[in-house]
Amino acid sequence: MSDTLSLNKLEKIIELETQLRGEYQQQLDEKDNAMAELNRDKAALEAKVAELEKTIATQLSTITELSGKSSDTQALEQRNRELHNRSENMKEEVAVAKSRLKALQKDLAAERAELAELKKYDPQRLRKNLDSNKKKLAEKTTAADKLQKSLSQTKAEKAELELKVKELEAKLESAEADQTTSEGDNQEAA
Repeated sequence: MSDTLSLNKLEKIIELETQLRGEYQQQLDEKDNAMAELNRDKAALEAKVAELEKTIATQLSTITELSGKSSDTQALEQRNRELHNRSENMKEEVAVAKSRLKALQKDLAAERAELAELKKYDPQRLRKNLDSNKKKLAEKTTAADKLQKSLSQTKAEKAELELKVKELEAKLESAEADQTTSEGDNQEAA
């Protein structure tokens, strides 16, 4: 009976999960869209970071070329300072882009965790578990029935054997009584 109740509860849980999935499907779709947008933003930021790093590398190579070729050290130093300032500005932009990227990654991780939480209640997996539990219950019921039959048979055999023991004890007592009676008659005759 409790197994039937458990199965009914499991079926109600599956129905509830289907209802919840229907209610929250739009939110799941919105979360998926938000995750896709975050992924696009991440890709754009990574491309921008790569471009900035490429620009920095180009500027550094330009500085190196100019320092080797230039005879006017003041102009070179001025240019060096300018490029250094530009590279510092770009490094700051890269740092800002990286921090934004990290924030987007955290948001993405939170969205994935929420999606994973919602996927826990997968009806196919729950049905599969329900089917396997039903099979196990049927096997246990069959085994219990066999054990019950065996127990009943053993009890019946025990009752028969006890009855035989009582009959044999009664026969033994009557045989002993007959023997004592015949010994008593023999002693009187003697």
